[in-house]
Amino acid sequence: MSTGTPFAIAVNPRIPHRLARLEELANNLWYSWDRSTRTLFARLHPELWKAVGHNPKDFLKRVDESILLKAAEDQVFLSNYNSILSAYDSYHSEPVRHDDATGMRPHDQVAYFCFEFGFHESLPIYSGGLGILAGDHCKAASDMHLPFVGVGLLYRQGYF
Repeated sequence: MSTGTPFAIAVNPRIPHRLARLEELANNLWYSWDRSTRTLFARLHPELWKAVGHNPKDFLKRVDESILLKAAEDQVFLSNYNSILSAYDSYHSEPVRHDDATGMRPHDQVAYFCFEFGFHESLPIYSGGLGILAGDHCKAASDMHLPFVGVGLLYRQGYF
């Protein structure tokens, strides 16, 4: 039944204060190469995690608030969550590398041009091997803390 509303209305669950940074984890592509972060989301609701294609952003929009409230009181979950946040913060606190090892000067940037980037199955902006390779290059550049940006095209109806 149509309500005649020209826009979609979304009601997202409230995330408990103790788990507030779940959104930060979901909004950063780091989850796509950090298995422990993906496992954290999966532990909350394995069936939903599978149903949303392992996409943490979609997961947080659809998970029942009661599950989040229960997790916020689960000491084992909180310990795992805090451990992941510690690793995440450590990873992101490393300074961008501009040194002799990289040959980069302070204002240098790396731009990587590719039609597609395969970061993770939950972000379907790739169709094959080239995209997977480009995604791996982005992940490696991030791990090396290089000033790096991927530039591509995103088509609404496919690649051609």
